[in-house]
This record gives sequence, structure tokens and C-alpha cells, in this order.
Amino acid sequence: MIKGKTRKNTYRAIYRLLDRVSPMPFDCGSICGAACCMIDELDREPGLDMGMYLLPGEDKIHQKKDPWLSWESHSSQEYDFPPSFQGELFFLKCRGPALCKRALRPLQCRTFPLQPILLEPDEAVPETILYREAGCELALIYHNAPLPYACPLIESSARLNEDFLRATYLVWKHLIRDPLIRDWIRREKVDK
Repeated sequence: MIKGKTRKNTYRAIYRLLDRVSPMPFDCGSICGAACCMIDELDREPGLDMGMYLLPGEDKIHQKKDPWLSWESHSSQEYDFPPSFQGELFFLKCRGPALCKRALRPLQCRTFPLQPILLEPDEAVPETILYREAGCELALIYHNAPLPYACPLIESSARLNEDFLRATYLVWKHLIRDPLIRDWIRREKVDK
């Protein structure tokens, strides 16, 4: 597996921080039928392979035998990851909200519907930035990859809780210190 510089204790601290915040002051899954949590059902549709990748080293805090997730190992070369990624990555599929261990949700689940991007110093700033600190290359935007469902928060450009924005920004600001995660975020932006 690809090993990043981010340690197990750091991921645990990040999970604890993100446990205290939410995109909305209510369960946003109540307005869409928990669409982003229905990966198992969506995955049954032909041509869809719903799931998410764990960040380098994030697998250390998950149990592969937990019944709420199914695990796959993907080659970084086969799936077009940044050149700095050499080896295998874990791809997880959720088996639905009824089985979810909310306290162990992967990072990308916790920070959805936000996506981190890195801006170059001379780059024009997109109008869609939801959060950015002055002078910092990191910015948060709404997730911009195609989804097989409509997220009401993204569709309506909902105003997200400020504490959720700040905590998510702090998390990604820390994580981009890991060169592999930085490369991943940079590649995600290029691929869109």
C-alpha cells in the first residue's frame, strides 16, 4: 500500500475534529434520502463503480473485516494517479446507511460536499470558492466531479455552516503537508 507521511494519530485527531461539525445544522441526508450514502445501491447500476479512495495512510484506522465497508485494492498506475503514487490504494464501498459506522467514515465522506484545490500564485481565482484564507494556495469549492445523484447542497449552492468550512479547511491545510496528498489534490484539479 502507498504510505504517506500522515500518521494514524493524525487521522484520528482529524476524525475527532470533523465529528464536531456538519455542513448544515440538520442531517443533510434528510433532504436527499441519504443519496451519497446509498453507494451500494447505486453501484448495482451498469457502468457505475461507486466508492471512494482512502488517502495514503488512512487505511491504518479502519478494520478491513468491518461488515459496513467492502475493500478493493487498486493499482495507482492502472487508475491514473499522480506519478508520485507507486503501488496500491484502497477503494472502499459503503454498504448503506443502516450499516454505517458514522464515527469511522472516511475523510472524503466527512468533508463532502467540499473539494480542496490548490491555486497557483498567478492563477485567476474561481468565483466558486467557498472558503480560503488570505494568501494561502488552498481553497475549498463544491465537489465538481460528476455524480450519479443530485446533491441538493451542491445544486442549490447552499450556504454551509461556517464551523464546517473552517474545520474542513484546517484539515486539508494540514494534510497538504504530505507530498502525496498534495499531489493527489493537484491531480484532481487537473483532471476535472
